[in-house]
Amino acid sequence: MAETLIQLHGVKKTFAEIEALSHVDLEIMSGQIIGLVGGNGAGKTTLLRLIAGTYSPTKGEVTFGKEPLSAMRHKLGVVPEATGLYHRLTAWENIRYHSRIHGVDDEVAWNRTVQLAKLLDMEDSLSRHTKGFSKGMRQKTSLIRALAHGPEALLLDEPTAGLDVTSARAVRDLVVKLRDEGGTVIYSTHQLAEAQQVCDRIVIIHNGTIRADASPNELLEQTGCDNLEEAYVQLTSDKARSRTEDDVKEGRLAKWWRKLLTSSTPEVAEDE
Repeated sequence: MAETLIQLHGVKKTFAEIEALSHVDLEIMSGQIIGLVGGNGAGKTTLLRLIAGTYSPTKGEVTFGKEPLSAMRHKLGVVPEATGLYHRLTAWENIRYHSRIHGVDDEVAWNRTVQLAKLLDMEDSLSRHTKGFSKGMRQKTSLIRALAHGPEALLLDEPTAGLDVTSARAVRDLVVKLRDEGGTVIYSTHQLAEAQQVCDRIVIIHNGTIRADASPNELLEQTGCDNLEEAYVQLTSDKARSRTEDDVKEGRLAKWWRKLLTSSTPEVAEDE
């Protein structure tokens, strides 16, 4: 039976005079794939950062079960859009370094890594330096890195953006497998077709507010539309705001995700 894993209660996030998120209430259940769907500047990246513990809410609270999120971050796995891999390390060395931060024994991490690498068809690449990896291979390495310490919930930020068809399908298949085994996945994407294909629930975010939270079929029923694109347009008909100051200031997400993924830095990570 699904249980509440993560809750956001009356969460608001502001940057100076800019309100990135306005009074967000969201309940994330275990054993589900939840899609966060929205355009640039909608607030979904800010929401992901709040769930990841990189940001603290200006108002409201984020909890993991009955505990504050700050005490439970080790139970989260994060796959950022900018992977932040150390290119002078092999894929396995990147994964092992991250697992050691979480206090996971090397043998345990290796066994999990091999299992995941087989599913992603990259077992033969674990000993290769990541500097020469394609975007798909970097993304797969990042995914294994996020799962090697055995998290209860996985956060994905545009996990298939820029990937070829085969790599994107491998990522989606793994996400579904994790859900089928009882895991929880929060899946940020702007691809409605992908959200419909993968997600059990879709949370539509627009101008800092949640406009809908339902299954794909329920969204179609609620809006009377024939497809998700029409439903999305109907639910977000007001003009989209410009990108928030935070988005503009950071540009790419590497700085913030690296802050979350590493508590210390052995060498400068080279982003894509």
